[in-house]
Amino acid sequence: DLFMVAVMLGVCSVMGLPWFVAATVLSITHVNSLKVESDCSAPGEQPKFLGIREQRVTGLMIFVLMGCSVFFTSVLKFIPMPVLYGVFLYMGVSSLRGIQFFDRLKLFWMPTKHQPDFIYLRHVPLRKVHFFTMIQLICLVLLWAIKVSRAAIIFPMMVLALVFVRKVMDFCFSKRELSFLDDLMPESKKKKLDDAKNEAKEEEESQKMMEAAAANSVQLKLGKISDSDVGKQS
Repeated sequence: DLFMVAVMLGVCSVMGLPWFVAATVLSITHVNSLKVESDCSAPGEQPKFLGIREQRVTGLMIFVLMGCSVFFTSVLKFIPMPVLYGVFLYMGVSSLRGIQFFDRLKLFWMPTKHQPDFIYLRHVPLRKVHFFTMIQLICLVLLWAIKVSRAAIIFPMMVLALVFVRKVMDFCFSKRELSFLDDLMPESKKKKLDDAKNEAKEEEESQKMMEAAAANSVQLKLGKISDSDVGKQS
């Protein structure tokens, strides 16, 4: 797919034609609809994420409908543009759920006692979280401003510049903080690993306490036995 896109972009550039990539934009809502989760047998048990269902039906149907839309122009022209804008707005807003950047934006107006139990809030100070969010927000605003201005031709170069911004952030945050704020591992998986680590640590501490208590009880029994032997000898 990438090879064909590169060839078509080169041909369109030489011939002075607008760039056109015949591929649909990835939708987080569509990805969430393909999730495979385990069945919950016990009440209150959360389903476990098993993977993504692989299929080609979605892409096939999209391209078939795109081809058929050429013959339905007389019908499609009756659909008002505000309806399409409303559909796109709904798709955009609904896909914001579960995105870490959007969750961190809401933390600016959320009291500390009402903040959700995010994994990065356990290990990263709140001021560092806000600082990281502000950097991302500034980069997003700059990209949007360039995209809608006459300088939109340099938009790909600005996207490339984000790589250097990410490198500079290594001097502002530790590797441990960035592992929680900017990691490919999903939030739910990191939280499960952290909870498992905490449970193992608690079990180890409780085991040590039980061993210490058992050792103390043995010492007390030995002390009582020695005291009784001394009393008998006297």
